[in-house]
Amino acid sequence: MSDSGSGWYDETLHKDVAQRLRMGRVLHRDRTGLQDLVIFENPVLGRVMALDGVVQTTEGDEFVYHEMLTHVPILAHGRVRRVLIVGGGDGGMLRRCLEHKAVERVTMVEIDRSVVDLSIAHLPSISAGAFDDPRTDLVIADGCAFVKNKGVKETTERFDVIIVDSTDPHGPGAVLFTEAFYADCKARLTPGGVLVTQNGVPFLQPGELKDSHRRLGRLFGDASFFVAPVPSYYGGFMAFGWATDDAALRRQTAEAIRPRFAAAGLATRYYTPDIHVASFALPAFMLDALK
Repeated sequence: MSDSGSGWYDETLHKDVAQRLRMGRVLHRDRTGLQDLVIFENPVLGRVMALDGVVQTTEGDEFVYHEMLTHVPILAHGRVRRVLIVGGGDGGMLRRCLEHKAVERVTMVEIDRSVVDLSIAHLPSISAGAFDDPRTDLVIADGCAFVKNKGVKETTERFDVIIVDSTDPHGPGAVLFTEAFYADCKARLTPGGVLVTQNGVPFLQPGELKDSHRRLGRLFGDASFFVAPVPSYYGGFMAFGWATDDAALRRQTAEAIRPRFAAAGLATRYYTPDIHVASFALPAFMLDALK
């Protein structure tokens, strides 16, 4: 965490560029068992949560990130009943998954219980009661150990969609970008299942993009990315990893997605079937980086 002491929060993710957010009231600040955590108010973004010097979520723009990492794989798949979320302690991903009434259960594996508790206390609009939904199965454990089926709550359950809502590949989140972890995730997918991941800002983190593409490409028949602009993640639009053995899922038209979206009855602020399809169109600099 970095607090300039002059009413501004300085993000420290990138070495040579940074963003600053004005800090209003500080709602919580401490070191959890694993991470430095601060929650504060900003006049534009509302309440902001940052971990280890990096903004994780804000009330103002969380809908872009959470809608895209849930609705895209769930509606592309079309028959999702069980979802696994690795990370996602603020509950926003859980909430969006549960908006799909056909989803029977969402298992969320979060390593740091305090992130969940503090998000419920100080960022309740993001989870909006999702932790109380009877379809929620919250597991406080290491996500890598869980998908490897070692340690807490051992199970051989498989999932139609796995969402990796991780921090950046530093500290506790680094292991969630390894090929071994991706392989364990694949073993937990049902046939035709989809793995999606948080993959950083490609303009500033091209190495992360290349590494993930190479690792996912060795494991899945179809490995690519889709993108969306999340204002509080500095550096342009974000990349989300996409991996499945069913290549047809990424190539569906808006006309194919539209009736699924209508049937789901989703109320969205960013996602639409047309955005869904367009998000897979990657800019030239990203395509060049993946060669």
